[in-house]
Amino acid sequence: MAVDTISTARSVAIAPPLITASKRNALILIAALTVLRLVTAAWLPLAFDEAYYWLWSKNLALGYYDHPPLIAAAIRIGTWLFGDTAFGVRIVPFVLSIAASWAVWEAAETILPERNAGATACTLYNATLMVASQSMAATPDCLVLPAAALLLLAQAKLAATRNGTWWLVAGGALGIAFLAKLTALFMAAGLCTWLVLSRDGRSWLASPWTYGAAAVALAGFAPVVAWNAAHDWISFRFQFGRAVSGGLTPGYALEFFAGQAALASPFVLFAAATALGEDGRAWFETKSLSVAGASIWPALAYFVVHALHDRVQGNWPSFLYPALAVLATTALIADPSHQGAGRTLTRMLALPAAGLILLVAYVQAFSGAFVSGHKDPIARITAMGFAPVADEISAIAKREGAAGFVTTGYAPTGWLAFYVEPKMPVTEIGEDYRWLQAPAAPAKLLQAPLLYVSEHAGKELPRVRADFARVHFLTAIGRVRNGAVIDRFYVYGVSGFRGKPPLHIANVSAR
Repeated sequence: MAVDTISTARSVAIAPPLITASKRNALILIAALTVLRLVTAAWLPLAFDEAYYWLWSKNLALGYYDHPPLIAAAIRIGTWLFGDTAFGVRIVPFVLSIAASWAVWEAAETILPERNAGATACTLYNATLMVASQSMAATPDCLVLPAAALLLLAQAKLAATRNGTWWLVAGGALGIAFLAKLTALFMAAGLCTWLVLSRDGRSWLASPWTYGAAAVALAGFAPVVAWNAAHDWISFRFQFGRAVSGGLTPGYALEFFAGQAALASPFVLFAAATALGEDGRAWFETKSLSVAGASIWPALAYFVVHALHDRVQGNWPSFLYPALAVLATTALIADPSHQGAGRTLTRMLALPAAGLILLVAYVQAFSGAFVSGHKDPIARITAMGFAPVADEISAIAKREGAAGFVTTGYAPTGWLAFYVEPKMPVTEIGEDYRWLQAPAAPAKLLQAPLLYVSEHAGKELPRVRADFARVHFLTAIGRVRNGAVIDRFYVYGVSGFRGKPPLHIANVSAR
């Protein structure tokens, strides 16, 4: 029995699937996209966020200022196996991305038992720029994605099979998501929406399986709550403090939808929006939501409201993409007699347009052919061109007899710790709350000659002058790709620390 209320309302006459070739050919395409992500993950330098999370992995804890602990644990496993390399940092998230693809395929097959629905949904999922970028990077989102896909599969199986053990899978998926990122709250809201507003969901309200799932999910959330309780709720205050604030600014909403159109591709997003709209209309008629629709509505409502007041970062809705792929498939395999010209065009162009966006992104990543310098988003975010900078900084440190580095931002902290050889202690001032799990910097280190390195010395130097008795400019080093300067790192010699401890050493391995 199909559990998606949209598909059950349609005629049995089904259009040829988007992936017209065999499932075998769809698997070949998905495998090719997966291998391409693996090659890129091994080659591309770390983004500053990834280097930041790598530093977390050197000091494991139950929580951190920005996020719960799972990404640190994943990186620790990968680097234990493959060393402190980009491949080691990213390998565990990459492997989990394969599991996410499987879950999307199975969920679509369960929700839409029509021919090749799983192949279509999984191909669309892997063809989006959002999934390509988040599945090759070591960030909390790359761990939330497989959890979201598994939760979607569990809900689909619950509706289709009436097997209560799938509730434990749903609870486990939520527990994993809570250990990865607090956006798991939106996933829980989507599950509750399905539970209350769907006929299939409401039938489980009195079941002990449902409450068993809640207990499993809360077990995953408990360490995060415990760590925050012991640290003045610092992570909760930071993340929940980013909720709606400020005046009405509609321009952010346009930015949000334009960004998602690029990350999903315009035609995939249009197809998903079409199915979501039909899902909403069906609720007024049947008082039941589809599994995929219920997963999206709560988060979408919040992001729209947030975008009317403040910027929604492009990666924030990434956990919605398993459901988005299933919704897009729902629209694209619909009865052709019900399709207008717009949907026919969407069906023809959905995969080619997504492929073109991916092609442009990969060409830019490997060659920097389209934009350069500070306008190159991939070079700006990742440590592209930082290796020569690291070598020059290392040479300056040796010449100046520096015992370590001082920074005023977590981005240079991570890159210095990861790329400068030989390893030296890195201490960040001004954001000590980011390093609560790291060991305290000894007074002997702080009183020794150090190098201050910053991309924004103009606005951050006053803090350094307040904390050190002697500060003198040494040099500025350009980070370059294809002959164009991406940014500059300003290097100062500092000594005579007179600031207030505690300060922590970000990279404990370098003590």
